[in-house]
Amino acid sequence: MSRYLGNDESVLGETDGCTFPLGNVEVGQRVVVREVRCGIFANEDGNIGLRLVELGFVAGEFLRVVAQGHPGREPIAVRVGNTTFALRRFEADHVLVALAPETDIRS
Repeated sequence: MSRYLGNDESVLGETDGCTFPLGNVEVGQRVVVREVRCGIFANEDGNIGLRLVELGFVAGEFLRVVAQGHPGREPIAVRVGNTTFALRRFEADHVLVALAPETDIRS
């Protein structure tokens, strides 16, 4: 079973229909973090998920994907607050997000 920092213990690729991996977000989309997964695969010890949390990828935080590299759409540039991070798709897939409500004033 995977360790996680968030609301449920779903495994990579399984979502509740409202959440999806950050790696699937299109440029310009605004999303909110629902969960950060740790130790998705058997050979992981959870360091990636914990590192992402330390950088500010925490449940309830609003994000915006600002760019994707070419080829292969890597890295992904993600804005968290006033800071932009470049994530590999593998790292981004540790973060489960949902579409952010348009009426929220936070960006």
